[in-house]
Amino acid sequence: MQIPEWAKIVKTGPAQEHPPVEKDWWYKRAASILRKVSLRGPIGVAKLRSFYGKKKNRGVKPEHFFKGSGKIVRVILQQLEAEGLVKKVEKGVHKGKIITPKGQSFLDKAVKKHGTGGTKKAEA
Repeated sequence: MQIPEWAKIVKTGPAQEHPPVEKDWWYKRAASILRKVSLRGPIGVAKLRSFYGKKKNRGVKPEHFFKGSGKIVRVILQQLEAEGLVKKVEKGVHKGKIITPKGQSFLDKAVKKHGTGGTKKAEA
């Protein structure tokens, strides 16, 4: 997975004031999208944009919710599809991306290696 050249200067949505400062934000967003596809698939770009949106600070005017960048989500989904981690499906009226067995295996290995990220519950 390659970070596009334009990703270094782009904001992640219209509600953001600055581009991300972390060097590896693209990979974190890709991992987050892969996890969301795993949990909620089939899912498309429009729904994922809503997950990455936020309220915009408009000064003295009331805040309004703005969706996140569609280009970022779309390109990451295309990269994940090229890697064979997600695939496009149509289930009845629902269409979007779902995780492949290769993608699920990748997620399982990552969780086993790095942990869940949350707090561990005490074993009984």
